[in-house]
Amino acid sequence: MNDAWLDEVCWDEQGLVPAIAQDIHTGRIMMFAWMNRESLKLTVEEQRAIYWSRSRKRLWRKGEESGHIQRLHELRLDCDGDVVLLMIEQLGGIACHTGRESCFFRKLDQDGEWQVTDEVLKSPDAIYAGKVSHE
Repeated sequence: MNDAWLDEVCWDEQGLVPAIAQDIHTGRIMMFAWMNRESLKLTVEEQRAIYWSRSRKRLWRKGEESGHIQRLHELRLDCDGDVVLLMIEQLGGIACHTGRESCFFRKLDQDGEWQVTDEVLKSPDAIYAGKVSHE
């Protein structure tokens, strides 16, 4: 496969594109992150989610610290070419660094309060064994 497909992505001024990870089995949105050209290319080559960490300013292989790898099943590009969708299998069932299945675990109620909707499946302390991480 040549790299011409990467030229169809509309990268922002920092050379990034928003990336949404969606569970291939349940359809649930697991997380949002950023990708640069290298991380998107490697994601396809390695068939696992590799993002660009803006805070660490480096490639971030999802699960490199937690073990919660995202196996890529399908990659999609939106109509404007400025968002990618990764259809993934979430190994270990946890995508969020808080130990929850999804990063989207808070829902706004009618009183204007954020309600936590998902339980912690595994303590972040147990996941990271003393390491501080914001995967």
